[in-house]
Order: sequence, then C-alpha cells, then structure tokens
Amino acid sequence: MTYATRLQAVLYGLAVLAVAGATPALAQQQPITGRPLEHQLNMQAPVTAVGADIYSLHNWMMIVCLVIFVAVFGVMFYSVFKHRKSLGHKPATFHESTAVEIAWTVVPFLIVIGMALPATKTVVALKDTSNADLTIKATGMQWKWGYDYLKGEGEGISFLSNLSTPRSQIGEPGVKPTEARTENYLLEVDNEMVVPVNKKIRMVFTANDVIHAWTVPAFAIKQDAIPGFVRDGWFRAEKTGVYRGNCVELCGKDHAFMPIVVRVVTDAEYTAWVEGKQKEMAALADDPTKTWTIDELKVRGEQVYAANCVACHQANGKGVPAAFAALDGSPNVLGEKAHQIDILLNGQKSGKFPTEMPAWKQLSDTEIAAVITYTRNTWSNKAAENIVQPAEVLAARK
Repeated sequence: MTYATRLQAVLYGLAVLAVAGATPALAQQQPITGRPLEHQLNMQAPVTAVGADIYSLHNWMMIVCLVIFVAVFGVMFYSVFKHRKSLGHKPATFHESTAVEIAWTVVPFLIVIGMALPATKTVVALKDTSNADLTIKATGMQWKWGYDYLKGEGEGISFLSNLSTPRSQIGEPGVKPTEARTENYLLEVDNEMVVPVNKKIRMVFTANDVIHAWTVPAFAIKQDAIPGFVRDGWFRAEKTGVYRGNCVELCGKDHAFMPIVVRVVTDAEYTAWVEGKQKEMAALADDPTKTWTIDELKVRGEQVYAANCVACHQANGKGVPAAFAALDGSPNVLGEKAHQIDILLNGQKSGKFPTEMPAWKQLSDTEIAAVITYTRNTWSNKAAENIVQPAEVLAARK
C-alpha cells in the first residue's frame, strides 16, 4: 500500500498543478474540499478512514492492472517482433505444456486473492452500521431530500433540503440564465445536513416516489433510496468542513437539481446547531386547531408552493405538457376540497402522466391547508370551496 499512497500524493499534486496552470484565481483558493476540483485527475480526497482505504485500494489495483498490462503485452509484442517470419523463424509445433497450464491458472488465482482480501475487509467495514453515535434518515423525493434525526443528539429534528441555486443562474428551457454561476453552482442547498466530527453517523435511506441515490464522494458513501425499502450505510468524518454530493440515480426531470450538502462541525458547534434548530422547529410548529383567514393561508401557501410544488407544476400553475399536471383550471383544484386533501396526503397515479403525484404527508397540517387554499384562489382558479383549515387536514390523516 506504500506505493499506492505515494501514487495518490503524486496524482493529487498533478491535479493542483493543473488547476494552478489553468485557473490561477482558483488555485489561490486551495485547498478546496467537499466538491470536485476543476481539471481533477483522481477521486476526491477522502475524509473518512473507509474512504482512505477505498482510495488506496483503487490506486493499488490500478498499479496491479498496469503491471499485468505491461507484462502481458510486452511479452506479446516482443515475441511477435523478435520471432517474426521475415527473420526466418518458424512457428512452434508443441501442442501443450503442463507447466504453462499450471502457471497461468495459479498466478491469476494468487493475484485475485491478493486483491480480494483487502477489498473484502473494506466491504465488510462499509456494511458495519453498529454502535452509531447518531442515526439520520434521508428520504429521497422529486427533487429534494428530507432529513429526520432518529437517534442521538438532535433526535426529533426534521427538515427538507432543496437546491438553493437561483433559477436566474440556471435558466429555463429556451431561456438563458441572467446571472453568472457561482463556485458551488447546483451543489448548494437551503438546509444543510449537520453532523459532528469524529462521530459514527448511521444513515437510513428510503424514498417516497422513485429510486434515488444518496452519494457523498468524500465520505465514500453511496446508497440507493428505494420506495418501500429501507437501506443503510455509515460514515465518520475526520475533518470539519462542508462536503457535497448529488443524487446519482436518474430520477426524473430535475435529477440534476438534487444536491446533497453535509456540514461537519465540532461537538460544541453541533450542540449549538441542535439547540437552534429545535427552537426554530418549535417556533414554526402550528396549532392545527387554529382558524386562519383566507389571506393568511394564501400568503403561507405561496411559500409552501414555491418550496415544494413549483418544480413540477411551475410558477404559473400550467405544469409541463405530457409530464406534469396543470393546477390552473384543474378539476381536482376546482372540485371538492376533500379530494384534493386526499391527493396531497396519499398521492395519486392517474395514468395521464408518466410520473405519479407523490404523497406529501411530511408537510404539516397547516402547510397542506395553506397550499391547497393558495391553489384554489390563484391564477384563474375561483373554487367554490375556496378555503381549507388545518383541522380538516388533521381529520383526514386519521
């Protein structure tokens, strides 16, 4: 592994030199962690012990494969060149060689065993999620991540994490962006997942619509999030910082806009974050028995719609033809409110569109009531049943 480690250092140095030569301004910002480097020649630098093992294994096996390639093709080309017909050589007439048969069976077997033993040790370590200090559930949905802190300090914290890169940098189909892209373009979110350094974090993965995949290269973790199934993985970050990843399973229209951002902090900073997050959640907790005015619900509903619905149904409520339903003039929005409440709580697969409407049970009763009220009183919609109270949503959950 010594040579593999040296190769790792050499390749990293080459990557830094490449960045320095191509983009001097960027080179002055080194080191950059948590995301791919421009002109990067190798994997991201790992910040976990398992990640370091995988990195070394990758380099070690590349060396083994390179040696085999050079040896096999070197002998082949040498034999072809030195024993060609133009030099008067005649083809060998032997039929078989027991020694050669044994050699090309035993040698590859030993090579495979030599590669498999350290790889198996690392794979076993990847699967050992026991004795975790913190357990967090990550739920994939089109197109954001939901995080629930299940065990350990911060238990009970729950939030959604959306892409925060503004549309003015991304643009729209047929519309060019109006702002310059920032350093973390498409790799930034409004709510980062926060964990303490040097703590074992067990991640539990699932999804509520289609298959997603939670991946952070610096942690050497990649796990599919599958509807109806629960899978897990773990990491222990050894350095503080911000680390970025993506959903790496093709999950639909906005697959490219589903980043993952994890902030690793000290124990004291994590405790402070937990306290702040718990206070924030308490402040946002709404009494489902409160009666809201229609104007209050519309204001709140516009915020909920912008954070959760606009990607599919669009800001103008027109949806995307042949992909996502329009809400402007929709019979579901203009019809009985009980039916629309049921759709948001349980989802709907009408068969008219390739992607089904997912369930939004993770939203609070007030948020669901607000967004329904907003859609029933916005654009050209003037529904007869134009207001939904949180108590009605609460009753429908039961």
